[in-house]
Amino acid sequence: MGCMIDIMSRRIKTLLFSTLFPSMVRPVHGIFVETRLRELLKCGEIETKVVAPVPWFPFSHKFFGQYGRFAATPRFERRNGIDVYHPRYFLPPKVGMNIAPHTLAWAALPLIRKIIADGFDFDLIDAHYYYPDGIAAGFIARWLKKPFVVTARGSDLSLIPQYPYPRKLIIQTAQAANASISVCRALMDTLKGLGAEPGKLKVFRNGVDLIKFRPEDRDQVRSRLKLTAPTILLSVGHLVKHKGHDIAIKVMPMLPSNVELIIAGAGPERLALETLAKQLSVQDRVRFAGQLPNADLKEWYSAADALVLCSSREGWANVLLESMACGTPVIATNIWGTPEVVSSPDAGVLMRERSAKALAESFAELFRNYPSRNAVRAHAERFSWQETSDAQLKLFRHIRDSHQGITCATC
Repeated sequence: MGCMIDIMSRRIKTLLFSTLFPSMVRPVHGIFVETRLRELLKCGEIETKVVAPVPWFPFSHKFFGQYGRFAATPRFERRNGIDVYHPRYFLPPKVGMNIAPHTLAWAALPLIRKIIADGFDFDLIDAHYYYPDGIAAGFIARWLKKPFVVTARGSDLSLIPQYPYPRKLIIQTAQAANASISVCRALMDTLKGLGAEPGKLKVFRNGVDLIKFRPEDRDQVRSRLKLTAPTILLSVGHLVKHKGHDIAIKVMPMLPSNVELIIAGAGPERLALETLAKQLSVQDRVRFAGQLPNADLKEWYSAADALVLCSSREGWANVLLESMACGTPVIATNIWGTPEVVSSPDAGVLMRERSAKALAESFAELFRNYPSRNAVRAHAERFSWQETSDAQLKLFRHIRDSHQGITCATC
């Protein structure tokens, strides 16, 4: 038997299950999930395949916007050497929130059975986003008699539990899961408050790629990007209301005239934000850079004097650490996991409230005692991926071995 060393020493096989995963047509969608997986795979002890369902839609023409991109998503692709499957699930309007966990599970199950039959008999399901993805993963795990873990990401626990049926399913899934993971302590406190077993709750904070994101010469980068304003603020994120880009625009009349705001992102609020800038007569000081590839953001972070994040909800905002890793401090709303990131004056300033007035006050506070780029970078260096990857590996190994009944005291 060799104390079942052969079982313990082989690679752990995981199935990552989430609708939050990039594809060739949505390359930055859920990139934080892909990033954590890629960092984990560097340990060399994990094999994985990804099942990332997308809503069914019949037409792929760009006229249909996001729904057209759903239809254009390939059924299978390889991203960075990882097999990624995109089965379709039914998501009707209005009632979609309540039935989504069920349609997700039903749509993915035949594909997952085929993955197993083809030789990838995975050890556990690694699900991301509690509702509906984690709920569906729980159903699939029960049907296949597999262990599973769920990672909470933000609004899945900060917002969705206010609805009775999703709340009920979240509680049931937390009880059935082998572990629940979150990117910040505040989210696990929320799950604990819903009645989850404390011993199953884990906090694995997101890290930052300190090689990809590093300081570049500010003057040279500004020259390449054709930025001429003496002071530059950067607001990064999807152009939706809860990201608070409107607050970043509303503060501009309160700031010195030599301050320029760059907004990087795409989304349905673009026209409304452009209109707001015109109404406030700051359109010449607000620049829309559009959606930028993640790899290009390092130049914009390095060019900026400060990153501004005015979100109403964030589990753990990766843009904060990315900016700091490039030596640029941040101004951010004091919500959820953000205080765990912006935890010293070297990192930046937390706003006292989510308003343009508070943002102006924080701007003044930051620039009164502006930290050096080296100090900001040093703060970011506390958040490498290694600790998180090690913790994941240890947890996954324990779950696999427990499920397979490995109990030898010397193993």
